[in-house]
Amino acid sequence: MPGACAHLREASGQAPTPSSENGCEDCLALGLHVWSHLRICTACGHVGCCDSSPHQHATAHFHATSHPVVRSFEPGESWTWCYVDEKLQP
Repeated sequence: MPGACAHLREASGQAPTPSSENGCEDCLALGLHVWSHLRICTACGHVGCCDSSPHQHATAHFHATSHPVVRSFEPGESWTWCYVDEKLQP
């Protein structure tokens, strides 16, 4: 992956078990069912909502854990994002 950061290289191929199959784990725990898009942490499988969602749980998970890479958890999407280096791998 030319130009990819080390975090994205390390995360390639990682497919942890999703923490939720029904939506954003944190929103569901709060009794909320409104989010825009879902992201999955490549380190631990946490499923969180994106920054276009009201609570931005995927980014909050990064800040709480320092897990640097998320992958889209949307059907038909396969890109990854590194929070540390702010790099996208299509």
